[in-house]
Amino acid sequence: MNKQGTLSQQVEAYHGWKKELIRQIGRYRLWLQDNNLFSDDVSNRIRHGLELLIEDELTIAFVGEYSRGKTELINALFFSEYGQRMLPSQAGRTTMCPTELFFDRTSNSNYLLLLPIETRTGELSLQQLRKQPERWVKHDLDERDPEIMREVLAEVARVKSVSPQEARGLGFDEDMLEHDRNRPGNVLVPAWRNAQISIRHPLFERGLRILDTPGLNALGSEPELTISMLPRAHAIIFLLSADTGVTASDMTIWKEHIDTEHADHRAGRFAVLNKIDVLWDDLQGEKHTHEAIERVRGYTADHLGMRQQDVIPLSAKQGLLARVKGNEELLERSNLGQLEQLIIQRILMHKEQLITQSLINDLLGMLQNSQAAMQTRLDALEEELEACSGVTMDKDALRRLADRAQRDYDFYYKKLITLRSSRRLMDSQGDMLKGLVSADRFEAHADKVRQKMSKSWTTAGMNHSMDHFFELLESDLTNLLSEGHLAEKMVGAIYRRYNEDTRARHLEPIPLRAGRHVIAVRELRKKAKRFRISPKNLLTEQSLLVRRFFNVIVEEARTLHQRVRADVERWPAEALLPIMQYSMEQKQLLEHQIRRLRDMVRSDRDSRAERERLQNTITDLKRQLELADAMQRQIRKPAPTMIQQKVVNISGAV
Repeated sequence: MNKQGTLSQQVEAYHGWKKELIRQIGRYRLWLQDNNLFSDDVSNRIRHGLELLIEDELTIAFVGEYSRGKTELINALFFSEYGQRMLPSQAGRTTMCPTELFFDRTSNSNYLLLLPIETRTGELSLQQLRKQPERWVKHDLDERDPEIMREVLAEVARVKSVSPQEARGLGFDEDMLEHDRNRPGNVLVPAWRNAQISIRHPLFERGLRILDTPGLNALGSEPELTISMLPRAHAIIFLLSADTGVTASDMTIWKEHIDTEHADHRAGRFAVLNKIDVLWDDLQGEKHTHEAIERVRGYTADHLGMRQQDVIPLSAKQGLLARVKGNEELLERSNLGQLEQLIIQRILMHKEQLITQSLINDLLGMLQNSQAAMQTRLDALEEELEACSGVTMDKDALRRLADRAQRDYDFYYKKLITLRSSRRLMDSQGDMLKGLVSADRFEAHADKVRQKMSKSWTTAGMNHSMDHFFELLESDLTNLLSEGHLAEKMVGAIYRRYNEDTRARHLEPIPLRAGRHVIAVRELRKKAKRFRISPKNLLTEQSLLVRRFFNVIVEEARTLHQRVRADVERWPAEALLPIMQYSMEQKQLLEHQIRRLRDMVRSDRDSRAERERLQNTITDLKRQLELADAMQRQIRKPAPTMIQQKVVNISGAV
């Protein structure tokens, strides 16, 4: 099998699966409109689902000490079609600053953005600086001229000579920096704080995002990387070198920044044992080489405390060469394909499961709602057909059906009035919940803590102020959890009454899920504690420490707070939506039925013509239900990597 295309093909298949989901959501919207079942509430919920799919991204972080081959591996995985190294990865020319690779689908353009290292001395965090394009140096990238593009991208590796004092002011540990041979006494620091590379590549166009983080010094000197960017990556690829084994600095990165309880690498943490070509021994043969690689692999897995199958031995250099030269045998030997399979079977599959759990289950619930309403309509039409089965229409039977439909209509009409009043109650509950997590409240907490920190003259006082910030946040979120629980109980009671009164046994309330936000803030509090006790921060001048705390920890807390707020703002309107939707659909269908039955009773149309009209309507309705079934089957269809994983599991079992 040609493994070169495997990752691209699978990401393409994943993208195709998402496109098909988007198409089915569009079909469902049209189907609702065609059957007079559409409402603003349903429209908003569908739009939210579409936004989740369209904006969906998958972030993989490549982490490791200098010269472990991270950039070479990125070149081999994503840029071999250019026939050369696009990112600087040869000896002495490696990426020096944290680099993000993606494709900007909004501007639809290729570019390199570079943030000067001097911005570290300012007040703004990386996240804030992203919103200020004038602070970045921009270079356009012309994919039609790879040679020029490579020269422009080489800028990522540029360094500058500074005094040890300047290096400390920029947040670096000068003992970990290279000395400038041309200017004795000076050290070399990266010229750039962050690089953003938007480049048109099939995988990046499909929402894949790569974060390349160079070395322990970069991780230690850019807290935002370790507090927010790395923990939010879906997966971590940790680079080690077969010729050095697991060094002390490798273990420091692993323990402090990757294998921690503070990270949310939902799709996993994996180690890549790079440069295995140093172990290739053509004199002693393939068996000897394989045994040597497996020994190093086992030793690496033991050191990192992970499963051996999660350590991938490969040669990025030989993999890149094999792809450029089209050498299938060398590509096989480089083992690059095994890493691609891991990305496909573990990382992509996890992303698909997240979409399935959140969006698809929600969508299926809405569709089943609509089908139940249509089935009720079909049952009613078949009863009408029965009343027209004789030579003449049974107008008494039709009147009874109309009276029953009117009673049902009145029932759902009253239900809707009750539900609207419940929704008003939910809105006032929502206002109270929103008040607990308002932006003004957060900023008041931040201002209070900033003042306390500025007035603190001791380390203990600073630590107490930082901790107080989290006490304020956790207090608000604990109140939110408590009040939210009461609101959920109220919603549960509304659903129980509704389900007892109707035939809609399948309807479930939408939960608030506030607990996950409490956990997220507690996790951030643990990270803040590590931030406080880091030797670098203990020795930092007070005003700089306050700025660093606000740039990193408070900014991350602000992001978490915005997510809580978005959930709290959306939930009151969505909590009752399933029963609102069901009642609205039933009411609309019954309205049409009553009108039709009254017309039939009043008219002098013959039974045969009425039968024919009803049969046509029933046929059309059955076709609409078949369409809904087809949509449901299509939506339930598993994603491509899930199918592949099942095949792998079956073949493994055999």
